[in-house]
Amino acid sequence: LCAQATGRAAKSARTVVIAGVPDGLLHDDVMTDILMIHFQMSKNNGGDVEEVQYPTTEKGVAYVTFEDQEVVESVLKKDEHRLEDKRLSRYYPLKVTRYCENIFSSVTSVLNMSVFKDQFVLEDLIQELKKKSTALRFGPLQSNGHISVQGSFPAIQLLRDFLLLKAKSLSEDKREESKFHRRPRRRLQQHRLAAETSNFVRDGGGERQVVVLDTDIYYYMKFMFPRTFLVNDDVVISDVADGDITMVYVESAGSRSDAGQVFRVKKKIENQSLELHDALRKERIYYEKPTRSEKLKYKSACQSVKPHFPRVLVIPYDTHIDIIGKPSEIFEFTKEV
Repeated sequence: LCAQATGRAAKSARTVVIAGVPDGLLHDDVMTDILMIHFQMSKNNGGDVEEVQYPTTEKGVAYVTFEDQEVVESVLKKDEHRLEDKRLSRYYPLKVTRYCENIFSSVTSVLNMSVFKDQFVLEDLIQELKKKSTALRFGPLQSNGHISVQGSFPAIQLLRDFLLLKAKSLSEDKREESKFHRRPRRRLQQHRLAAETSNFVRDGGGERQVVVLDTDIYYYMKFMFPRTFLVNDDVVISDVADGDITMVYVESAGSRSDAGQVFRVKKKIENQSLELHDALRKERIYYEKPTRSEKLKYKSACQSVKPHFPRVLVIPYDTHIDIIGKPSEIFEFTKEV
């Protein structure tokens, strides 16, 4: 599994995403051939192509994998890619971006593993985490039990769930120890990952669940899928945003609600966020000048184009505008703007 993960990572580093491919004009095999020729030409900063994936699940999007990773950097440096061929009636501008399995920026987290030191050999525990989370990068284990972890949001969430399950098993062991007076120190064991994966808190008047989301994905869900957060009077949803991360709290509000109801709402939000994480991309439009008139001009342009792209989310900021949506849609949207 580690070898497979390493191979996928190496291939990802040699792959670019192509948006704006004219869809439906030619047979797929012909379009694949045209793309391969384009990205092998020296005038396009290209090189030897290992593979072209077209069509893909996204309309007008292709993946091109080069034999040499250096060609990726060269292709990305070219200001404009125009797809031209005698089999096409005109040229088509292409948007070329670096491939990444997870669309939004990776998360860096510092884990305090010292809470496990009385029950497990920490070095063994870290090795177990590395085997189960091959998509994550682990730093060195510090003397105080801290270790940094970097990777995608879904991978961090799975790691969190595993550690929560591990902590839950420790509390169960302590109860068993009090019953049987003692239990020998044990090394790390295999645990049932498919069991309970929620961070479950019993909170005085009711039940509470916490979902950690990428802030951009949370905004997209809130505006595009409001029904995800539509609950009855027995459940209350609140949020606290902290930069790139938003904490969503799901808790019971009425006497009729129970842990199962709160948990189901939490899982619905989690499942929706994971689907969007794999499907969405984010494009950023910077203002040419940070003046008020310039900002108004860009915002006005976005507002005029937006009705044609109902599934694109536009978020204006002081220095730029973030465009979130499916790759083919945000490419067309930014081109129109």
